Amino acid sequence: MNAEHRPASSRSAPAKGSMGSARAPLPPELDLLIIGGGVMGLSIAYNLTRELARKRKRGSQSAPLRVAVVERSYLVSGASGRNGGGLRMQWGDAGNVALMRESIEICRRLAQELNINLWFRQGGYLFLARTESGERRLHRNVAVHEHVGAPTRLLAAREALELVPQLDVSEVRVAAYNPEDGVVFPWPFVWGYAGKAVEAGVTIRTHTAVEALEPSERGGYAVRLSSGERVWAARVVNATGAWSVGLNHDLGIELPNHPHRHEILSSEPLKPFLDPLVVDLETGLYFSQSTRGEIVTGITLPDPPGQPPDREVRLGSSLRFLSNVSRALIRVLPIAAHLKPLRQWSGPYDLSPDGDAMVGPSPGHPELIQVCGFTGHGFMMAPAVGRMVARWLADGQAHPMLERWDPCRFRDGRPARREDMIIG
Repeated sequence: MNAEHRPASSRSAPAKGSMGSARAPLPPELDLLIIGGGVMGLSIAYNLTRELARKRKRGSQSAPLRVAVVERSYLVSGASGRNGGGLRMQWGDAGNVALMRESIEICRRLAQELNINLWFRQGGYLFLARTESGERRLHRNVAVHEHVGAPTRLLAAREALELVPQLDVSEVRVAAYNPEDGVVFPWPFVWGYAGKAVEAGVTIRTHTAVEALEPSERGGYAVRLSSGERVWAARVVNATGAWSVGLNHDLGIELPNHPHRHEILSSEPLKPFLDPLVVDLETGLYFSQSTRGEIVTGITLPDPPGQPPDREVRLGSSLRFLSNVSRALIRVLPIAAHLKPLRQWSGPYDLSPDGDAMVGPSPGHPELIQVCGFTGHGFMMAPAVGRMVARWLADGQAHPMLERWDPCRFRDGRPARREDMIIG
């Protein structure tokens, strides 16, 4: 669990039983089955109930859809419960900037909407560039942000030091700061979406894995569950993130995403001093401070040379991460030299080769909807993506990002673009 956001009271968690269970009865036939009870799958489920309710009010929805979410473990067991909770619109591409502006705007009112405390803090993101190439990237990004209307601005090293006096900015050439970026506690996002989805009639079955997914003669899919049950679903959403590779492989769907272990560390607490989440652009180091004072930090580490990409999710902690993140953190934040680590954990990134997600019908399987390949940023995008996918499922509304994220782009050999702000 991210130490910065441990709940202070029971007010932050919905009542027991309101978020589904291992005994929640599943209908034998479903209009939509969402595999994966993380933030992305639950955001889709919740937003779909809202879109369908609007259709009913307009008189265009004749009967409620039968929707279920199936999760192989407990709701925050995967990447949604293991990330750092960052939300940023500082991307290098206008589409991603606009998407994250929407996601952050949703988050501003989501606590009231879901009736749950998200610990949403807008202290900003501060990117530090220490090389000429990094400086060029930040200048280019800010120009893109100005065009889109995002309030990102360039800072000189001395201005970055005014924001965070404890930084060592001796090597910093330029910084970029957006005051509307922020940090949340990941778990209540999952709990809130789940609770409201269940209230609206979605079945959430936990501790139940999908053991087989087979195309049915009547269309849709026959689904065999670890509980021994068999259900039929007209459409299926694969929202399993880094675990999506195995599910796709069993159906002969070959997409180029693959899992990658990402680790995080939380330190002993310090007196609060840090408002923004700070990123060292060159190393991929990022760190923020919790409301209880811990420094929560991670770093982008490539796989060791010669190691092939993982096919299965690997978790666990490593000395390699601890040594690398410690050196990088002390270089930027010297007061961290005497800090003791309290806990270290890992979560899986679902890496896409072009930095773009894969969202939409699968190659050769149009009724299997992929929602994967977010390269570690699915949590921050989930509020906007859940609404986007729900509108497409309910009404066929095509968002521009859905065309760009089409999973068939790799099969069809479409020209690839590259998002280079894949950091923390």
